[in-house]
Amino acid sequence: MALLPAPVTYSYRPVNANTLKYISLLTLTLQNAILGLSMRYARTRPGDIFLSSTAVLMAEFAKLITCLFLVFNEEGKDAQKFVRSLHKTIIANPMDTLKVCVPSLVYIVQNNLLYVSASHLDAATYQVTYQLKILTTAMFAVVILRRKLLNTQWGALLLLVMGIVLVQLAQTVGSSTGSAGGAAAAATAASSGGIPEQNKMLGLWAALGACFLSGFAGIYFEKILKGAEISVWMRNVQLSLLSIPFGLLTCFVNDGSRIFDQGFFNGYDLFVWYLVLLQAGGGLIVAVVVKYADNILKGFATSLAIIISCVASIYIFDFNLTLQFSFGAGLVIASIFLYGYDPARSVPKLAMQGPGSDEEKLLPRV
Repeated sequence: MALLPAPVTYSYRPVNANTLKYISLLTLTLQNAILGLSMRYARTRPGDIFLSSTAVLMAEFAKLITCLFLVFNEEGKDAQKFVRSLHKTIIANPMDTLKVCVPSLVYIVQNNLLYVSASHLDAATYQVTYQLKILTTAMFAVVILRRKLLNTQWGALLLLVMGIVLVQLAQTVGSSTGSAGGAAAAATAASSGGIPEQNKMLGLWAALGACFLSGFAGIYFEKILKGAEISVWMRNVQLSLLSIPFGLLTCFVNDGSRIFDQGFFNGYDLFVWYLVLLQAGGGLIVAVVVKYADNILKGFATSLAIIISCVASIYIFDFNLTLQFSFGAGLVIASIFLYGYDPARSVPKLAMQGPGSDEEKLLPRV
């Protein structure tokens, strides 16, 4: 009796979950750190300074084009299905689209405030201070969504505030004890090179305003859109379509005279276009990888971004890292981990949450 040849087996090796987690960690860390450093460099380098309002608008255009392409891909690259999907979601359902007006306006203002903050705060201080959005998000979650925070989360918020206060006090003391010669040199460089004069208080208030708006927009977005059967890409088509008119209005209200005198793209070069694409793609990248990153991993990413910003600022921007600043940043990092820690959360419950959960439809905006 002839022996039949053994069947050929093809082994399929899925992507290791740990590999995806490490990719998520790397992506989140780089996105958090590089954006802050790039914004600071773009706003303080010599030469003509671009208008931040135009950069925010261009980022929305880039985001819209990217999301339209991704929706087209979702519809099987069928032009008719693509057009029908856009009509059904945006035009035939105007009330759902109008609900997105509020976060669209808020995100435009928030992104403009972030540019103001990056213009007046060094990258490390900006990165630490902007973590106050955890406090504002928690505050709006309690007020609007009636959520209850754990005792550990209240403790984390207290640590967060203490850390940011220490960081800001360190910067205030450092600037007040700086030499008069250094201040005069900085003022001379600012006037000759087109660099905006540094106003740490203005930068602080801009960062606080951005944190407040970030917390409100995130919770409002979650409240009105929870349970909607719309993909993350289509939802961001809605956001960008409504953000663009607000962005245009912001450009001509705040910078209309400069746009008419110097041009819309005055000060733009390859680095500014890179910054626009980085800001546009940052939130989209985070939306893709966030399902592989738990709270602890996101805490690592944010903490590493703070450390990278501090180290890079020392070498790039001559940042003076003091013991008080380091202690304050350490408290902020500890609060991030403590806020994301939930001792009662069970692993099986997490495993049951599929990739289609509502949380993934809430795109983090930068």
